Formats: sequence, structure tokens, C-alpha cells
Amino acid sequence: MTSTISPLIDKAVAAERLSFDEGVSLLRSHDLPTLGRAADAVSRRLHPEPYRTYNIDRNINYTNICVGGCRFCAFSRSPESADGWVIERDELYRKIDETIALGGDQILLQGGLHPTLPLEWYEALLSDLRQRFPAINIHGFGPPEVHHLARLSGLDVATVLTRLRTAGLGSLPGGGAEILVDRVRHRVSRCKCSSDEWLAVARAWHRLGGRGSATMMFGHVETLSERIEHLDRLRRLQDETSGFTAFIAWTFQPGRTELSDLRKSGAHDYLRTLAVSRLYLDNIANIQASWVTQGIDVGQLALRFGANDFGSLMIEENVVAAAGTSFRTSEGDIRRRIRQLGYQPRRRNVFYRLLAEAG
Repeated sequence: MTSTISPLIDKAVAAERLSFDEGVSLLRSHDLPTLGRAADAVSRRLHPEPYRTYNIDRNINYTNICVGGCRFCAFSRSPESADGWVIERDELYRKIDETIALGGDQILLQGGLHPTLPLEWYEALLSDLRQRFPAINIHGFGPPEVHHLARLSGLDVATVLTRLRTAGLGSLPGGGAEILVDRVRHRVSRCKCSSDEWLAVARAWHRLGGRGSATMMFGHVETLSERIEHLDRLRRLQDETSGFTAFIAWTFQPGRTELSDLRKSGAHDYLRTLAVSRLYLDNIANIQASWVTQGIDVGQLALRFGANDFGSLMIEENVVAAAGTSFRTSEGDIRRRIRQLGYQPRRRNVFYRLLAEAG
């Protein structure tokens, strides 16, 4: 270990909480092997079981119409665009039927900040899907969408979440977090909810007994200190609510976006940030790999850099693909990759409960 970060590495491996400044120091280090070994040691301490997990779901976008104004998005369309759409129910049913046929037990249902769809539309959609597909968990509507719905409806966030949950919402994804620092958000997602508002939605959901994920999209206009500020805000909320089931970090994909002049973060930056995330987020049990943005080889390597979960098979993904990044894999390949690392592959649901193995 290098002399500069050895004390911090030893502290994190010994389950002592890192301070903000210590997190920044680790993230500034380029000693990737040392960071990886430490993150792997923490992952093994938290997850001594002989398996590593993954799940099967499908990311279904119910609309591409959005007034969020995100400069990093190549998928959304303005309300006036001839290319804008709202999904037809029959197409949605078909996608869910295909997901079930492939062994999926969940859909990730996300869209844009649609300017006119009322809360009642979302309630009717959820109720319909719950009746037709009672075994499918709906992991849907990230905090910016919920905040947007609250503004449109004139209701408070807790009321909106209660109504969505009653209608059939099962869990809340952590999308739209980007970096939870308003300086960054004002530059990359100018019309989306603030950092405090994102956290307030997650807090309200957790207080209702709901669970969901936390995310970070990095590698654009943020500083290394702002990445740690993001992690710190998540850690503080988790201290308060214990509502986050997992943390997922991925790198910004600049292709075809308004930020296309930025350099794309590579595997070194991804693995370094992933490892520090595992060391810093001592109260979030699960860390997911992000093979969707980094490719299956780096996704596998992430299981040696702090991740204990391979993430989703992701039958369908459109937003990252719209920026020109499109990696694909199969369930068989995910299971093989996990075995190559000496672990048993096990399927799980969004709440990290293991599912029965086929056969």
C-alpha cells in the first residue's frame, strides 16, 4: 500500500467511517490496485456468502417527452417534437410478457417530465399493470418524476407517493440523481429538481416504508470533491432512513448530447470511483456493477472492486443507447462471469431476496 492512503485504507477495511476529506483523498489517489483490494475486502466482509447476485428486468420508457432540459440526454424530445410519444398499452403489455418469458420479475418504468400527463394517468397505469401482472414488481418513477408530478398536481410529495404506492408502485429507482450538488445540476439538468428536492422525495418514500436504490452519474462537469459530496449526502440520508437497498454508479456517456465535447470516462475512473464508493458508503449494503456503460469485461472486474451484484440483465435499455453506447449480454454470460470469479451466481429481486433457481 502507498504511504499516503494506507491509514485511510486500513480505517475503511476495519469498518471505521471515513470523513469527507478522507473520501476526497482516496478518490484523488491513482493507486487503483490498492483501492480495489480494499474495496474487495470490505465487500467480502459485508457479503461473506459464497454467491454474487444479479437480476432480470427490463427498462421500459413510458414516454420520451420531457421538459427536464438535461444537457446529458440524447433520448428525450420536446412536447412539440414530431418524434415524441407516449407508449401504447398493447406495446407495454407485450414488453412485459416478453420479460416474464425471459424469467424477469420486474420492470423499471421511467419516462421524462411530461408536461401534461396527470397523476391520475399514472395511477390508472399502475393499477392496470398490477391487475394484469400481479407477480411483476414495478420499480418506477425516480425522484425527479415524483417531484414533477407533485408540482403538476398541486399535492405534496408524500401524498403523491402514497397514491402511487396504493395504485401499484413497488419500489423507487434512484434515477435523476446525477450529482447531488446544485452547482452541477444547474449546469447539466437545469429544469430538474434540486439536490434537496431529490433527497426529500427519497426520504418521503422511505418514511412510507418504501425501499429503493441510489445512483450517481459521474464523469461530466463535477469535481472529485463533488462526487464525495454526493456520496456523503446519500450516506447521511441512509443513516436517517435505512431505505436504500443498493447504490449504482455509472459514467456519463457524451455521444449525441449537448455535452459531446467532454471526454468519456474510462474503466480506470469508473473502477476507482466504484471502489471509493464501497469504502465510503458503509451503511448501504449492496453495490451494483455497471456493465451497461462499461461493458461486460469491466462489469466482471467490478466484482473485484467493491461490487457484490452484477446488476440487471437489462433486457431493454434506451437512454444510454441513445448516446451511442450499447452493450449487450445474456443471463448465461452473467452467470459464467460470476463463476469465473469463484462465486455461485444467484438471481435476486429488487429487495435483494434470493429467488429460487430453475430446475
